Amino acid sequence: MAGHSKWANIQHRKGRQDAVRAKLFSKLSKEITVAAKMGDPDPDKNPRLRLAVKEAKSQSMPKDNIDRAIKKSQAGEGDDYEEIRYEGYGPNGVAVIVEAMTDNRNRTASTVRSTFTKNGGNLGETGSVGFMFDRKGEVSYPADVGDADTVMMAAIEAGAEDVESSDDGHVIWCADTDLNEVATALEAELGESESTKLVWKPTTTTEMDLDGMQKLLRLIDALEDDDDIQRVTTNFEASDEVMEQL
Repeated sequence: MAGHSKWANIQHRKGRQDAVRAKLFSKLSKEITVAAKMGDPDPDKNPRLRLAVKEAKSQSMPKDNIDRAIKKSQAGEGDDYEEIRYEGYGPNGVAVIVEAMTDNRNRTASTVRSTFTKNGGNLGETGSVGFMFDRKGEVSYPADVGDADTVMMAAIEAGAEDVESSDDGHVIWCADTDLNEVATALEAELGESESTKLVWKPTTTTEMDLDGMQKLLRLIDALEDDDDIQRVTTNFEASDEVMEQL
């Protein structure tokens, strides 16, 4: 089994930094509001909302914030948000997918294009890098939930596609359309997950040196600093030596 992918670890560490917590909560709240607006305000009856709430809880978002975000959907907020995906290339030709939720398409497109240009990248057409990723469901558990064989058996029973186990923990992959069912089955067998979400999983990667990684992280930081941007995913690969120097 492969170890945890480094791109996921970067995202995970960045998401945990206190400096970005307020902005992270704001983006999680937006996703919850939109999910509740698109379906039922009860997470048990709305798979997308259930996943949004689960991810918010995994990031230690207070229950009051979650409840407030759901109530906003009933008050008419979230009506104008449009989900848009941008694709482009960063330093060293690394592929970048940017997922946005905006009430002003022109503003967001202009900001994303400018951010790419200022940070050594270029925005491409939709589909320009998407073929290098698969849309997948990702469920993460800590290492102490069980050994690799235990988690693998639970994953197979739940209908998952693959498991990556390492000293850091277990990452269980499934088809994007099966995430809600797989996560529910795993929860019954292994307990609450650390994280449950839809991701873009790279099928091919781009090797990055230290200089390239530093430039890439500046691009990611600049994109994530924008309130319209929900998630940024790349297909970088870097050696342990490079990662340790960051």
